[in-house]
Amino acid sequence: MLNKIIPEQSIQKAKKIIERCDKIVIVTHVSPDGDAIGSSLALYHFLLQLGKSVNVLVPNNFPGFLKWMDGAKDIIVGEWKENLAKDLIKAADLIFCLDFNTSKRIDQLGPWVVEAPGKKIMIDHHPYPDTFCDVTISHPEISSTSELMFRFICRMGLFEFMDKSCAECIYAGMMTDTGAFTYNSNSPQIYFIISELLEKGIDKDAIYDKVYNRYSECRLRLQGYVLYEKMRLFPEYHASLIVLSYEEQLKFQWKRGDTEGFVNMPLSIEGIIFSVFIREEENMIKISLRSKGTFAVNEFAADVFNGGGHLNASGGEFYGKLEDAVALFETALPRYSEQLSINN
Repeated sequence: MLNKIIPEQSIQKAKKIIERCDKIVIVTHVSPDGDAIGSSLALYHFLLQLGKSVNVLVPNNFPGFLKWMDGAKDIIVGEWKENLAKDLIKAADLIFCLDFNTSKRIDQLGPWVVEAPGKKIMIDHHPYPDTFCDVTISHPEISSTSELMFRFICRMGLFEFMDKSCAECIYAGMMTDTGAFTYNSNSPQIYFIISELLEKGIDKDAIYDKVYNRYSECRLRLQGYVLYEKMRLFPEYHASLIVLSYEEQLKFQWKRGDTEGFVNMPLSIEGIIFSVFIREEENMIKISLRSKGTFAVNEFAADVFNGGGHLNASGGEFYGKLEDAVALFETALPRYSEQLSINN
């Protein structure tokens, strides 16, 4: 049996809103990852089963290794269809905000969502949620928003409306947000949920293969380049750093999602418990942080890069030069020397 994490009041209020609304929009964060797409498409299939009119909106494009999911071809990318996205948000009876805690995380869609007249329900697992939604279901202790989506559907007493497509998307989101269940995944509840998803007919081995074993040759060569040329170790701090410029990515015909998982690779080195990946995009610097044990990368992300996230997996953004972002990391690292030594 699942623990009743979500308050009953939130469940009942959300259920009543869903019952009264027909035109529903689902929105998730910029640079959508597996949990964002998985939870969004899971809810999409569930709401279709209830007979609702549903659209999924994302601010920008998402990785190809997530496009196998049923319904992915129907996702509306805001940067490509801005007017359509704006009109759908304005006309929606209900907007679901998934896998983000603040409107700035949905980029250009943010002001439209906040100002939209429709009801809003947030389901997320990041700390410190904004207060612009009518119902906020926020549980940072839960491994993924996809896990929360499973709990949400079950707590409403509507498990029967979870079809195989919905179950596949939930599993994909849970799997990707825990590194294939290698971190933030010690709760027995997670494996109870997986057993229930298997009962829905999912093939978890096939899902793993579609996500992790369908990369391009260029991506594999880029990985080799990163490991050989770009990875730096800071043994005295049990830390590592990978820095990748925009030009370097272009040399390997980079596509969105090609660098997914790179930040985790240095953690396989003995003695390394903290890994940071700084990657340059056209108009910003993306920061990914991972750790092992109890070293809190969300604190480092918030302190240094105005970011956030979870204990072992966090991120941030930097607007400026690549070398300045690197300098920020190098300057901050000694401040965490004691914490890193304790955790090693």
